[in-house]
Amino acid sequence: MTRTRRPSAQTTAVVLALAEQPSSWQYGYELCRRLGLQAGSVYPILIRLADRGLLETTWESEPPQGRPPRHLYRLTGPGLSLAAELAASRAPLTRLRPLEAT
Repeated sequence: MTRTRRPSAQTTAVVLALAEQPSSWQYGYELCRRLGLQAGSVYPILIRLADRGLLETTWESEPPQGRPPRHLYRLTGPGLSLAAELAASRAPLTRLRPLEAT
């Protein structure tokens, strides 16, 4: 029996951020900056997603001189399906009405 759990808020944020530009390769560091998450959270998430076949990874082919190549990530077909599922299941934000004085 396979057990499925709802992804954490951080994992959901990473998947949805990658889904914003599904055909573009993205850097882990840039995801950290965009999401306001620490590298110690984002990189393990990226590794788990890749291990589960939800991300494809590659190395930067032509890094600028003096900088090592960076690892790049983008969603696979199943990753895009997960992103669509997560986006659809997100609860819409509701606007709170101010309390009325009684």
